[in-house]
Amino acid sequence: MREPATSQQQQRKGKQNPENIPHILHLLHKWGIHTIGQFTRLDKEEIRARLGGEAVRLWERAQGKCARLLKFVQPPESFSESFEFEYEVETAEPLLFMLRRFLQQLALRLNGVYLVARELTLRIQFSNKQNYERRFQIPQPTIDVDLLFRMLQTHLEDFKSDQPIIALSLEAQPTKAVSQQFGLFETTLRNPNRLYETLARLAALLGRDRVGTPVLEDSYRPDAFRLDPFSWELGPGELDPVRLNKKAMPAALRRFRPSLPASVLLQNDQPIHLRSAPLTGSVAEQQGPYRASGNWWDEKKWSRSEWDVEIEKGSICRFHSDEKNWELDGLYD
Repeated sequence: MREPATSQQQQRKGKQNPENIPHILHLLHKWGIHTIGQFTRLDKEEIRARLGGEAVRLWERAQGKCARLLKFVQPPESFSESFEFEYEVETAEPLLFMLRRFLQQLALRLNGVYLVARELTLRIQFSNKQNYERRFQIPQPTIDVDLLFRMLQTHLEDFKSDQPIIALSLEAQPTKAVSQQFGLFETTLRNPNRLYETLARLAALLGRDRVGTPVLEDSYRPDAFRLDPFSWELGPGELDPVRLNKKAMPAALRRFRPSLPASVLLQNDQPIHLRSAPLTGSVAEQQGPYRASGNWWDEKKWSRSEWDVEIEKGSICRFHSDEKNWELDGLYD
């Protein structure tokens, strides 16, 4: 014969099966108990014996005898401002007016929690329900309203759209203020934000693909480089004084971009005379040809032969032939 479950076993069973609550309520309704007052007038031990531990916990909660700790949850704070225009906007003045107000509110809220802005996200909604989004990286995180406003104003000066604007929003990504200790041979920009503003103006005038830091490509092609976004942070060792020793530097080739057309006279497949706009004369000494080619598998294939020559006047230059034309690449210092 199976022994009846004790109150502790029933209580553990109730904890493991919270889905028993609808069943308990169904039984209480069958007993004619429909209100909290009727339920609290029942005897606690009788409830435990008949309905188990889960019903006892419900009874204690109804009596107000159950202590439930309040867990405070702080929602993540979002530093964003938005505004929907009552009428469609077709000029930049209303946008700039609202953006300055946004920045003032964001700066006040960030300053209250001892944070600064490291990135701004501008979102514009047009009347055709399309959206425009632009992120602004801040070189040195700040809450300077005037500086941040100039950054946005510079971008909007050349901003054009075919549709009127109906909504505007601005969001700031917060971070802690930057604190950095520099070494003896290291330096920093006097005003990184001013530099960023200058780069933004250059990008607006010339195009974003024409402003940046030249980086050599992984190629044997001479003068092959690309433009990467400008970085205002120097890595370790980039200002090593040993590397900056002029005695260890080779002769510099000052390239012409683009290369200048040239005319070369050959004798036994060797150059003996060079004629170009900046330099003309007979060849006194020459080294070459240095043949190189690459990218034969696609449309960017290249092939060229280079010479380093010394003209009778004492100038040293480099020129090349690509099987079609002769061009002067540059002069050595």
